[in-house]
Amino acid sequence: MTDEVKSQRPEGEAAEAAEGFATLAIHAGQEFEPVTGAVVPPVHFSSTYAQDGIGGLRSGYEYGRGTNPTRNSLQTQLAALEGGAMALSFGSGLAAEDALLRALMRPGQKVVLGNDAYGGTYRLISKILGPWGIENQPVDMADLDAVRAAVNSGDVPLLWVETPSNPLMKVSDIAALAEIAHEAGALLVVDNTFASPYLQKPLSLGADIVVHSTTKYIGGHSDVVGGAVVAKDAEVGEKIQFLQFAAGGVSSPMDAFLTTRSLKTLAVRMERHSDNAERVAEYLSGRDEVSAVLYPGLPDHPGHDLAARQMKRFGGMVSVRFKGGEAAARRFTEATRVFTLAESLGGIESLVNYPSEMTHASVKGTELEVPADLVRLSVGIEDVEDILADLEQALQAAAQG
Repeated sequence: MTDEVKSQRPEGEAAEAAEGFATLAIHAGQEFEPVTGAVVPPVHFSSTYAQDGIGGLRSGYEYGRGTNPTRNSLQTQLAALEGGAMALSFGSGLAAEDALLRALMRPGQKVVLGNDAYGGTYRLISKILGPWGIENQPVDMADLDAVRAAVNSGDVPLLWVETPSNPLMKVSDIAALAEIAHEAGALLVVDNTFASPYLQKPLSLGADIVVHSTTKYIGGHSDVVGGAVVAKDAEVGEKIQFLQFAAGGVSSPMDAFLTTRSLKTLAVRMERHSDNAERVAEYLSGRDEVSAVLYPGLPDHPGHDLAARQMKRFGGMVSVRFKGGEAAARRFTEATRVFTLAESLGGIESLVNYPSEMTHASVKGTELEVPADLVRLSVGIEDVEDILADLEQALQAAAQG
């Protein structure tokens, strides 16, 4: 491997000695700046680096697309938190997924994808990579026999699952899916965006690759777009790393800095998100206007026991379906005040989304289509009483048909 695309793994005394999540989040890849002793490493904006003679690279740095100290720090941090051999940071979650798919798949092969996956992932595979010759087979990840049949139905190098899923909040058995994938010679990819590495560690459960939209909980402040891939095996990571370098979908230094800053508070934020979401789910479960509350933390959720085993807590995402159908869902969505009507999720502020016309419009008419009576809530870290009061007035608006 050339210096230009050298791997970034957890290093430094603090990273090696630490075991706790919050300690790793604060210290992995964050050694103080040696000249001044600055506790926060500087942001390196330089696009190129001086050489000590032709090919004489200083610490392996040559050109910003290949390596950047700020991005490398973030990659070290991500690898440490997910327990991977290598992490790679990209300009968006879809850029990360695109590099992963093109690095590990070839025309004529097929990816088996959960039938409740993010609409953007489905669109990338079907609309962008489909014409290139990549097939896509959606399957219910709860039906392990169907998954096994799909993975063995052709040349399938990747089994791709999102758990909890967006926005149906389905929970999939990572360990069981990893076993199925490995028996067939495939790799298991887990989209860990909803849970974050604080709540769930897919690699420790048998997964081979983790993907994130770091825009969401990892970024956590709705001010930076990014994505990441974390590989358990360095050889797999290096294949994806070559695409990161050669195709150039890297995160910028400032975006990497904002993401690494946010990661340092992920543990405390996810605790508050989970606290508030549990209250929201319980509150909505008792309302006449609501036909179903989709939240793994509720005892009657089909995936509750599984989520309790493979997650630290149940997270900040709650989906709700309305007895009044699409009209009630729309009225509720447009009536909130603390919850802002917007795309995305995982920020400190509460957001409300109508997936059928917003995040999942691209999968209308497919097996992944989202019910029109469903609203997705990204529960923020505001005072929970203010959140519940907002839901109360929005439910009243939803009931006024």
